[in-house]
Amino acid sequence: QVQLVESGGGLVQAGDSLRLSCAASGRSFIGYGVGWFRQAPGKEREFVAAISWRGDRIYYADSVKGRFTISRDNAKNTVYLQMNSLKPEDTAVYYCAAAPRVVAGTSPHVYDSWGQGTQVTVSS
Repeated sequence: QVQLVESGGGLVQAGDSLRLSCAASGRSFIGYGVGWFRQAPGKEREFVAAISWRGDRIYYADSVKGRFTISRDNAKNTVYLQMNSLKPEDTAVYYCAAAPRVVAGTSPHVYDSWGQGTQVTVSS
């Protein structure tokens, strides 16, 4: 497994932007697919975006398509989630997850390494 640390969350107003980072330690991100998930209070964890280790396959949830962009810098062992035009319904704890040999999984069950999460709060 790889250790993951998310950062970049915060309190913003609707329409603002945030960039989340997911940094890996313990081993290289090479060969790992990475996904972002979020969980709002009282709701199940839901898929947000995923990227293959080469960055050639990317998937987004319909709710964030056109507003969020996932990217990665394998030299820095970091995956990013750029979030634009944020809405109050984007408020949640955001988690990154990683798994080896995963192209770009949309199910949380394919990932075996998870970060501790970072809170994103969007006020109206």
